Amino acid sequence: MPNAVIERAESLTEAQWGWRDLVTLCKPRVVMVMLACALVGMALASPVLPSLSVVVYGLVGIGLAAGGAAAFNHVVDRRLDAMMLRTSRRPLASRRMPTSVALGWATLLSVAGIGLLIWQVNVLTAWLTLGSLLGYALVYTAFLKRATPQNIVIGGVAGAAPPLLGWTAVTGQLGPEPLLLLLIVFAWTPPHFWALAIHKRDEYAKAGVPMLPVTHGEAFTRLQVWLYGWLTVAVTLLPFAIGMSGAVYLAGVMALNARFMYWNWKVWRGQDPKAPLAAFWFSIRYILGVFGVLLLDHYAAGWALWS
Repeated sequence: MPNAVIERAESLTEAQWGWRDLVTLCKPRVVMVMLACALVGMALASPVLPSLSVVVYGLVGIGLAAGGAAAFNHVVDRRLDAMMLRTSRRPLASRRMPTSVALGWATLLSVAGIGLLIWQVNVLTAWLTLGSLLGYALVYTAFLKRATPQNIVIGGVAGAAPPLLGWTAVTGQLGPEPLLLLLIVFAWTPPHFWALAIHKRDEYAKAGVPMLPVTHGEAFTRLQVWLYGWLTVAVTLLPFAIGMSGAVYLAGVMALNARFMYWNWKVWRGQDPKAPLAAFWFSIRYILGVFGVLLLDHYAAGWALWS
């Protein structure tokens, strides 16, 4: 009798989902940051404003695929999410939504996104987006996240793809510039995510996820945040070093890097328990700022050229 009551309660719980839960599955805040980076990649790929149709179809296609990958992440991580306070209220973790609905939604978004890119943008961008989707949803979420404390480093390539996808959507080809944009996000990802992992260390330990603070301790992770922060600084100077950007970018990125390393230093010292979470939130503004000053420099140079 008790089992029947429990099963009925779970069934009722799973029935209480709506369109907001479908949106939540897409991780809209994360997708918006990705699309902002993709838009910058599009703008940097051309000395003039890119075609509006390419921008719209490219962003919609990339956004749909990114939302699909996020939904697959919810499906694969549903039991893990239920163990962590930060994620326990997600639609699948809280059992508001059946797994079959989420899986169908993830598949629909992914197929629609890739199909739109093939139809209206170009095949290269579609293939690269598919590779990024599989890398995040399967390689990182289903395997690396549970297999190694270097999960965020190895799997970071998939999350670093948006500016490269934006570039290829406009040009239809790869080159050193879009790969450098990818490298910037790739180098930024470990200090960004490990700061959050320090803050959520106990939850990851309870869930059995081998994040770096769990396997190697907080002191080691704080040092890695500091060192990878400097790697990020070095990589963000490369656009100026290779002539991809000019003085406007250099001035802006130096200011951003100073603030970025201030927070990484606070994390490294380990004297402020609030520093890891503060560093995590600032790092999001930081990466948007880096791409913002790249964009500003790009159009400032174009305006000077045409004036």
